[in-house]
Amino acid sequence: MSQIKEIVKSIMDKNFSFDTDVAVLVITDRSTEKLGTDFYRTLNELGWKTELKVMIDRKKSGEEPDGEIASAMTKYPLVFCLTKHSLTHTVARREANQHGVSVITMPGITEDMFLNGAINADYSIVETATLEMTTKLSNHEKVMIKTGDDLELVIPIGNREGIPSTGVFEKQGDSGNLPSGEAYIAPIEYKAEGKIEINGSIAGIGLVNTPVVLEIQSGRLISATGKQGEQLLSILGPDDGRILAELGIGTNYAARITGNILEDEKAHDTIHVAFGSNHTFGGVVKTNVHIDCVTKSPEIYWTK
Repeated sequence: MSQIKEIVKSIMDKNFSFDTDVAVLVITDRSTEKLGTDFYRTLNELGWKTELKVMIDRKKSGEEPDGEIASAMTKYPLVFCLTKHSLTHTVARREANQHGVSVITMPGITEDMFLNGAINADYSIVETATLEMTTKLSNHEKVMIKTGDDLELVIPIGNREGIPSTGVFEKQGDSGNLPSGEAYIAPIEYKAEGKIEINGSIAGIGLVNTPVVLEIQSGRLISATGKQGEQLLSILGPDDGRILAELGIGTNYAARITGNILEDEKAHDTIHVAFGSNHTFGGVVKTNVHIDCVTKSPEIYWTK
């Protein structure tokens, strides 16, 4: 059995509680078509009834798929999205969930990520760590993140509920990333204040060359240092894309930081903040972008 077939079999056996009589849709795009097609063919070889749809690349994470793809996502019990940019924080994903569909998003997935690192974690361990961190998010009203040379970012989260992305899908309608391992929450909009150093990676940009300092006032990104900071501001645009949308904490001990946000944001001892849409997971911001920024080894302080 090939290594990719072993990995796919392990995922379907260990991360899901579905039988092979469940119809599966694999969505991919031009950038990820080879791996997406291999994944589709392997599922078929393993006995899953699988269909494949290839779409044009989205321009950025959080951008909606076209109507045909969005409609197809509601018609299969299980959907895998192996795409360049993330469909996680889209209306299409949310509407599919509302139809009882499990949508598994794998944005930026590469063959290396498919075979190594976070994908190979013991997900029973990841699930336990993720649920514990999710409870912590739900039981506190404010989080302070310290990074770099005494930079502080205070993020009010109020009584909102944390969300676990465990990588374990026990029933139809469960959704999330693969590889996985994070607890995240939509902060209270327009309230966060301070600065944070991003020393890991930025979605759509990759590993940071030198730390990027983000300044946030009234929950809105007002400045970002360096050339990569300028790139981030350009991707987010001048409007609601700059609103702080997410605080996430990585919980996967096997995850690496390689410049690919799908795995980077899952790494243990990291946090990430994201800007743009959060209306699909408890917030109120609806826009066509969602960009995550990862920082390593932060200090985290919790307030009830």
